[in-house]
Amino acid sequence: MTDTHSHIFLPEFDQDREAVLDRASQMGVNRIFMPNVDSSTAESLLAAAVAYPGRCFPMMGLHPTSVGKDFEKELRIADKYLSDYTFYGIGEVGIDLYWDKTWQEQQEEAFRIQLEWAHARNLPVIIHVRNSYEETMRILRDAALPGLKGIFHCFTGTLSQAHEVTGMGFHLGIGGVATFKNGGLDQLLPHVDPKWIVLETDSPYLAPVPHRGKRNEPSYLPLIASRVADLLSTSPLHISELSHLNSKLLFGV
Repeated sequence: MTDTHSHIFLPEFDQDREAVLDRASQMGVNRIFMPNVDSSTAESLLAAAVAYPGRCFPMMGLHPTSVGKDFEKELRIADKYLSDYTFYGIGEVGIDLYWDKTWQEQQEEAFRIQLEWAHARNLPVIIHVRNSYEETMRILRDAALPGLKGIFHCFTGTLSQAHEVTGMGFHLGIGGVATFKNGGLDQLLPHVDPKWIVLETDSPYLAPVPHRGKRNEPSYLPLIASRVADLLSTSPLHISELSHLNSKLLFGV
């Protein structure tokens, strides 16, 4: 199985990272794609990739909630990392207007720049969308970057939005919210072409039921697969294999 979105390199895992990865392997989760946060996390991201080659795949980007007045400096640092190391995607990038709109202009500019990075390097882009769907789609349409691909991370939109996103060639990242009673994905997933579905945990965040509210980890991915399988009237094994194949086609590894 492939966890397409996990921050396994963050301090929340510093005391037991090896054990966490062992549990993941025992549950069949053998590939973990890791989106960066900002310059403060880049070295730990790379350290995890070096320590677990073929298991932990790094991606580079600037998270929207890390965008502030110094975002241009942050982008220069990220760009330098992209030049010096191998990464498998651009992320985590996007727009987050949940808390406030103080840095919306800067978030949008950082998003545009990083979309261009992804397009120029032919890498998938991992898009964070929170209270910002219209803004995100406007920027994507205006960017007009042919062949751009990626994942709408932690997708929780409407069915019409799902069709719009997949119609542009983007995958839907489905995580722990699928297991929440009022997550809303039960009304959505049965009507989406499964070729656009990839599974993710967003560890250490958004743990699925019955671990909701606790630290999330990649070994919980089968719980998400099981819930998606229920919604699609198929088997967890089929969903796991399908998501794994979708991720291989997307990331090219």
